[in-house]
Amino acid sequence: MIDFVLNLLLGAALGSLGGLFGIGGGLIAIPAMGVLFGLDQQMAQGTALVMVVPNVLLALWRYHQRNRIDIRHALALAISSFIFALMGANWAVGLDAGRMRLAFVGFLIALALYNLARIYFRPPAGGTELRYPWPWLAALGGGAGLLGGLFGVGGAVLATPVLTSIFGTTQVIAQGLSLALAAPSTGVTLVTYALHDHVDWTLGLPLAIGGLLSISWGVKLAHALPEQVLRGLFAGFLLVCAASLWLKV
Repeated sequence: MIDFVLNLLLGAALGSLGGLFGIGGGLIAIPAMGVLFGLDQQMAQGTALVMVVPNVLLALWRYHQRNRIDIRHALALAISSFIFALMGANWAVGLDAGRMRLAFVGFLIALALYNLARIYFRPPAGGTELRYPWPWLAALGGGAGLLGGLFGVGGAVLATPVLTSIFGTTQVIAQGLSLALAAPSTGVTLVTYALHDHVDWTLGLPLAIGGLLSISWGVKLAHALPEQVLRGLFAGFLLVCAASLWLKV
């Protein structure tokens, strides 16, 4: 019972951060699974997805309530990400866990440095309209879905900086669209990992409950913070996650 409550509280903390950054909590939950519970990379990713899938769906709804998401944009991202996430997940379950962890650390560091560089160089302020026609979002959905299936993070962490830099959206709108991309890809990735016995359900379920109870607070905070502050916090958490996992390699 004590373990259940502690995991519930951990899920609440991860859910708040997932809502804040529009990533469903998976990016932070995966290092936590490895550092706190000693799970290998595939098991950590699969278990984190138990929390991520419902969190993504709830966070997507909350973002949509505050900034309505264009259904064409959402479908272009979601359909292509679903197809490529299935490919990435099937690839991931057969890879060496140690190499997977190293690749994931590199992925986090690259994303963090990219976001920090955007703060330093002060790119033009984002807007509510896309710089390029919406069908181009399908290409983003495919690439992000493939990486999401491979690393179990739904692709949102890749899609968000691409949407702000290339498509010219604000950070908050990018995070909402990224959740639309992540919703189907996280679902198919979870099923794939579960079929290959890479999910600890006794750990994942209390995390999911805790995340659902708290993720709305993170979404609310995301809309209250200045753009540059939100981007800086996102980059900082990426580096913390990468450092935590590096210590476990």
